[in-house]
Amino acid sequence: MGLSWQQGPLASGAIGHFLTPEPLPERLLFAERLRRRMRVRFDGIWIADSEDVVLLHEPGRYPVAYFPREDVDAQALVPSGKVTRHKDLGDTTWFAVRAGDRTTERAAWEFTGLPGHATELQGRIAFAWRAMDAFYEEDERILGHAADQYHRIDVRTTSRTLEVRLGGTVIARSEHPVVLYESGFAPRWYVPRADIDETALTPVEGQTFCPYKGLCDYYDVGGAHRAAWTYRDAYREVDRVTGLVSFEPDRVEVLLDGSRLRLEPGQKVVPHGVDRGLDAAEAHTRRPHMSRTTSLSGRAQQMSTSPSGGGSSGAGS
Repeated sequence: MGLSWQQGPLASGAIGHFLTPEPLPERLLFAERLRRRMRVRFDGIWIADSEDVVLLHEPGRYPVAYFPREDVDAQALVPSGKVTRHKDLGDTTWFAVRAGDRTTERAAWEFTGLPGHATELQGRIAFAWRAMDAFYEEDERILGHAADQYHRIDVRTTSRTLEVRLGGTVIARSEHPVVLYESGFAPRWYVPRADIDETALTPVEGQTFCPYKGLCDYYDVGGAHRAAWTYRDAYREVDRVTGLVSFEPDRVEVLLDGSRLRLEPGQKVVPHGVDRGLDAAEAHTRRPHMSRTTSLSGRAQQMSTSPSGGGSSGAGS
């Protein structure tokens, strides 16, 4: 997904390769200016606000935003005395974050022993995504992780025929499915509900969350557990798949123009952790939310973002 996660060019499982005469280092880190205003909110207070954020892409991790110290509320950072070591970037000094009557330990960090080739991160602070109330670009809330500028989704209509079977029974057949192409993933095929025998779909509990598409609901298909999914209210950028259903080709038989689809590399999502209590109500909107967040039922899985952990964008694609 994007530059460094799943099968992106900097990920350990990249499906492509750089055409160079010499082998590249085992791990490549990439840092660049975000060129967007980004803000961080904690306990109802803006503790960081910058137009000079640097985004760090690290193999197997979602991108992490680093703020210049001068754009961070100095009173919000409380030295913890804790120092760890990053395998590529050296000593990492940790801070608690404090605002009002609230303090969260190990909520921010700074690289304090950077090698000479990584000085772009000198004097910059990153915040643990799960520890903050919210991150924003301008006045719009960003859910999940800092936006990966190299992540792309394209949705295309097609006249190819898609058929879904289970034990010889046709569950769905469509001559106008929709295909979703997403960075780092194999194509996903979505079927209009009018072309599905919905009596074969049994809704199951539990949702996952994708920062680019929204909340995902699941179905059992006969005895195949969580073999189908849908975005009931997909984000506007991908709203063409709203309400459509996609099927897992390793759990049911999916045929495209008569040829059976197989599980391809990159088709599975590998979870890397759980975010702070993101709930269904939050995931349904990315508009500004100025009050403190309360946990509700229907909690969605999301990813964490930290120097030592990446995250999960939810199921399928």
